[in-house]
Amino acid sequence: MYAVGQEVVVGLDNLNREVIACRRCARLVAWREQVAREKRRAYRDDEYWGKPLPGWGDPQAHLLIVGLAPAAHGGNRTGRMFTGDSSADALFIALYRAGFANQPTSRHRNDGLMLRDAYITAVVRCAPPANRPTPAELHNCQSFLEREMALLEQVQVVVALGQIAFTGYLRAVAARGPSLPQPLPRFGHGQQYHLADGLPVLLASYHPSRQNTQTGRLTQAMLDAVFLQARQIIGQG
Repeated sequence: MYAVGQEVVVGLDNLNREVIACRRCARLVAWREQVAREKRRAYRDDEYWGKPLPGWGDPQAHLLIVGLAPAAHGGNRTGRMFTGDSSADALFIALYRAGFANQPTSRHRNDGLMLRDAYITAVVRCAPPANRPTPAELHNCQSFLEREMALLEQVQVVVALGQIAFTGYLRAVAARGPSLPQPLPRFGHGQQYHLADGLPVLLASYHPSRQNTQTGRLTQAMLDAVFLQARQIIGQG
């Protein structure tokens, strides 16, 4: 009989093997593998991952971070979510400053990075063309998120990075049964939502994509504030 922590670890390991082997979405399979073959010139000597990406982090996490999908030349190259691209740079500075990571950079799978009391996942596990998954692709991946949520029983705060992740998380919560407030919460950066008794607090943030950070729509200070808010809520809990 496993201890509670071991049961979670085994459950996540089994789930992650299923994620990595998934070929449900023909369009995503074709795209992720094409990107891995053709590569970007800057990474021509890299061996691309080219498969779906599992979630990763602390199995006893109080913070769950939900992103959109792996980047074609970030996670799809490195084999770890939010690793090896500009989104990772912004995100991990914020996580490090809030005490959720042991270092402020995420460059490759063997870079020594560890998450502290945090777990990272996404609503889609394969890099989608133009970063735009279809409704069917979102639906195909939803069960993975639902199962992660069931296993990560210690989560007190969820940070949704971007509107698609925000909506996908709400859809996964509803599928698991709890009644959500009507009308459903609307996405807005920095907003905090108490969905129902027994559910984690939901925080919304713009996605730390280059499109948002280089235009000033999302500054590092704004992203820092979201994760400091998450840290404060966890401390109160």
